[in-house]
Parts: sequence; structure tokens; C-alpha cells
Amino acid sequence: MKIALIAHDKKKEELLDFVSKHKDVFSQHELFATGTTGLRVNERTELPIHRFKSGPLGGDQEIGARIANQELDAVFFFRDPLTAQPHEPDVSALIRLGDVYRIPMATNIGMAQILIHAIRRNEF
Repeated sequence: MKIALIAHDKKKEELLDFVSKHKDVFSQHELFATGTTGLRVNERTELPIHRFKSGPLGGDQEIGARIANQELDAVFFFRDPLTAQPHEPDVSALIRLGDVYRIPMATNIGMAQILIHAIRRNEF
């Protein structure tokens, strides 16, 4: 599977902990991420990861393009709903593309746990 990882600044640590906890699952798949998130995931886990630009610099749009071209299978996007994002239109577009192309997208830890367990059990 091809899996994208994205996290807003205040959610990066939560995503890093989540990926570390489920490293055995993520290591079996091809990983993609926005810039800083990808760098931090790689530093923490040593998992190979293809990094796009930072979200505000177009990384969200790069991942959105992969979704539109049916080149991603799942997205873990730990969003910070309480902080205004300067690139909110890009975030909305990314989520909309996930819905249009029926890509499973976990935007919080609860959905991430459900999605990772489905991937682990090959129920995806």
C-alpha cells in the first residue's frame, strides 16, 4: 500500500508516537509525507519515506495530486482543528479529494487506530 502521513505542527508529536508504535505495520508499506513531517518520522523511526514540500509550500497539494491520480491508498492526517492554518484552502481541498476518490483518511487518533488495525489485519 501507499500511505501518506501529514500532521499540523501541534499534532506532529502525536503522529510520531503513533507511527513509532505501529512501525511494524508502516515498515511494510510505501510511505509519503509532507516535508517536515516526513523528516521527523524518518529521524524518529528510520523508515524510508518520500518527502514532498512542506504543507504550506504545496505539500498538501502534491499529496492531493497523488490522490487524484489514484496513487495513494490511505492518508493519516493529524489535523489541528483549533488553530487557524494559513493554507486552510489546501487542507480543505485535500480532504475533499479523499472523499471524492474514497481514500480512507484518518484525521484524528481515534480514526487512525481503526485504520491501522484494518491495515494490520489486511481488511483494507
